Amino acid sequence: MQLHFTDEDWARIERDWTAWWAGELDRPLVMVERVDPPADPARPHPICFAAYYGLDMPVDELLDRYQAELEVTHWYGDAFPKWWPNFGPGIAAAFLGARAHATPDTVWFDVLAPRPIADLRPAYDPFNPWWQRVCEVTERAVARWGDRVTVGYTDIGGNLDILASLRTTQNLLADLCDAPGEVARLSREVTGLWLRYYAELEGLVARGRRGRSPWAPLWSPASCYMLQSDFAYMISPRMFERFVLPDVAACCDAMENAFYHLDGKGQIPHLDMLLSLERLAGVQWVPGDGAPPPEEWLPLLKRILDAGKLCQLCVTAAGALKIVRSLGGKGFALYVTDDLTEDEATDFLRSIATA
Repeated sequence: MQLHFTDEDWARIERDWTAWWAGELDRPLVMVERVDPPADPARPHPICFAAYYGLDMPVDELLDRYQAELEVTHWYGDAFPKWWPNFGPGIAAAFLGARAHATPDTVWFDVLAPRPIADLRPAYDPFNPWWQRVCEVTERAVARWGDRVTVGYTDIGGNLDILASLRTTQNLLADLCDAPGEVARLSREVTGLWLRYYAELEGLVARGRRGRSPWAPLWSPASCYMLQSDFAYMISPRMFERFVLPDVAACCDAMENAFYHLDGKGQIPHLDMLLSLERLAGVQWVPGDGAPPPEEWLPLLKRILDAGKLCQLCVTAAGALKIVRSLGGKGFALYVTDDLTEDEATDFLRSIATA
């Protein structure tokens, strides 16, 4: 494997990201990536969703596709070589019996025959084909790349997101009013399963030499994850406190560096509860489609920092400069979404270092 990244680069990544988690880095972390055209024009860039290739493609053939992508990628600033087995958002639903249907753009989970909520009893199945596939791909990727690439955890999902895939979103919204006790039971059971899946995946990725990374652009020297509950956009703070917050707290307790994916303005009413969690290290703010970009939410970003939390954002180069000039850089991890040339990336990193 030929990467545009050296052992000296890795030493810098480990040093600076470790300092950032400890609150000891006085500058922002800034990640810029550039991907060249495929080395083999006959083989285009792979679909990001590994589930798209099904369960039958040999694992090494699957990894060959992503290795070719890694070999034409350049990492600037605080970016680093990373690959995570992307089987779709909330793949744990498939571990629990939902049917996964992958397209080039996403992965959907279908319930073929919804049962009454009182009859739903999710259980760990070591022989579930999707769970076995995720474990096999993760284990093989670590064995193959673990000294050169950070191999991440798959996107397990959030407890109510997983439950919505098993019940359908509409049914689960009704359940919150009609059968809140059953929802509470299932949210606890799904969280217990989540923790088991996470622990087993952590055991696999820990065999690599290059730290940990969730599905989001973060690097950690120890166990970490980007926790989420996209379903929480549609519920009240009172429901969030009962059905989601205990899940987030339990997951935070199971790892060293926990983050939360705050996706859209409908999640903002839950923010103070999240910020009150001592074991939650930080918040990723995603404004959502049609909303102003991250740099237009300066009071919200300051609120996160003032609570003593870290903050991760996906933002344009211009947006990153505005944030750093307005709030300072300490505590931010900024993933730049612009497609920059090498010279443009160099100029931008020089500008933000003096902002």
